[in-house]
Amino acid sequence: MKVRGERECQECGARWSYYETGSVECPDCGDLRSVGIDDRTAHTDASASLDLGVHRTRFGDAGGTLPTEGVDDLKSDLREYVRKRGFIRGGELLPLDGTYLAARELLQAVDCYDRLRDPTDSDREYLLNLLAGADDGDRPATADVPERLREARGMAAARALDEYRNDFLAFLDELEARGGDDSEGEGDSGADGPTVSVAGDEPQSRIAPARGLLERLRDRAKRVEALNGDVPATDADALADAADALGEYVRTGDDAALERARSGLPESDA
Repeated sequence: MKVRGERECQECGARWSYYETGSVECPDCGDLRSVGIDDRTAHTDASASLDLGVHRTRFGDAGGTLPTEGVDDLKSDLREYVRKRGFIRGGELLPLDGTYLAARELLQAVDCYDRLRDPTDSDREYLLNLLAGADDGDRPATADVPERLREARGMAAARALDEYRNDFLAFLDELEARGGDDSEGEGDSGADGPTVSVAGDEPQSRIAPARGLLERLRDRAKRVEALNGDVPATDADALADAADALGEYVRTGDDAALERARSGLPESDA
């Protein structure tokens, strides 16, 4: 969607950022009558935070199996978080961040763990380590992913890439619509300025390479999903890294980031 992110309350005159609160309600007086005072920008990311402290306490006391009620509550909180998240914030393309990936993986991992007939200590330790760091975007290292939980890593990557790609393509559409505008958007001929922004020179030249690699990312993600995520953790993480590098390239024009994305998606594997 496209929003006017800087709001002014018509009741008390307070000003705030919709990008920070995710609401048109005045944070000072609570009035719902507000107006936008800036140009519209593309925006898909709602205000959302992830706090798993209560779940860490509950799961830390669990034995070999997970508490049913706890799993349902955890998954509900994780689903709410990923549902709110998007990857365009105030006209800027966001990274594919660690907290989102961790939330996606944790959603998958609790189901994988519950399906295990005889969870091992390493399986449980991995799940708890994932839960411990998810709020801060810290996931266990690729090499630490247990074989029997690797499908959680794979499915998390596939589903995260699908959501990221959707916003990425929308961002490229908006960037393309800017035509010859410079990176800061000056000189736009419309009533409002450009709805997205990037740094560096010649942003239009980044669109075609990005679209081509996004198609390859889509193909890889579909392949992983068809295998129910059962791929080496190195493959899953390489896909996420490639998507993030591609986003960096479009944001900054850094050719090194483009090469990192390409190296994570060799054509010979397509």
